[in-house]
Amino acid sequence: DPSVTQVTRNVPPGLDEYNPFSDSRTEDPGNYRPVSLTSVPGKIMKKEHALAQAELLKRQEELERKAAELDRREREMQSLSQQGGRKNNWPPLPENFPVGPCFYQDFSVDIPVEFQKTVKIMYYLWMFHTVTLFLNIFGCLAWFYVDATRGVDFGLSILWFLLFTPCSFVCWYRPLYGAFRSDSSFRFFVFFFVYICQFAVHVLQAAGFQRWGNCGWISSLTGLNKSIPVGIMMIIIAALFTASAVISLVMFKKV
Repeated sequence: DPSVTQVTRNVPPGLDEYNPFSDSRTEDPGNYRPVSLTSVPGKIMKKEHALAQAELLKRQEELERKAAELDRREREMQSLSQQGGRKNNWPPLPENFPVGPCFYQDFSVDIPVEFQKTVKIMYYLWMFHTVTLFLNIFGCLAWFYVDATRGVDFGLSILWFLLFTPCSFVCWYRPLYGAFRSDSSFRFFVFFFVYICQFAVHVLQAAGFQRWGNCGWISSLTGLNKSIPVGIMMIIIAALFTASAVISLVMFKKV
């Protein structure tokens, strides 16, 4: 057909080679950069190696610190043995006192470094409770002064001070001290058993039931009706008993 032949001749050059389904965009081979498949695992391995090395250095420092502590304690024990053995130093009493110290206590010698803070806090807790019991005597005395029917509370306050001060030291603090010194499971058992009973005593003292010899919250509110100054004094002592109970619970969880 002449018309078909004319159209075919008038087709622009290259149009007959056009493919509409082909991607006309071509990439420049010069811009192609191959991705290394080994670069990502290599970075991960380097990071893990650095972490492992840091952990190893940390453990080495801890072992060196423990070795230095053991060496120091061994030298101190040798010096004590050369001086004739360990001599009791607690409670600190004058040399001319008729009764000498009953216990030996040295945190830096007996207790490992990582547990010295815990044992010291427990020792301060015992002292805090002892001071609170001592102040409780004066609180009950003031209550007895404004209310003559409170003689039983005053007498019991003296009894609790004389009873709980040595018993708490011997029955739960010294077992704790010995448990950390020798890592004794039996002493830990004794400590936990007695300390739970001691915590119950702290709660009862903070409550302050009447005729129990404690200036707790119930007794303080009763004394406040008799005399405001005496009531304020008893409230302060009740707050000390409460603080003793709270600190005892916190330290029980830490031990």
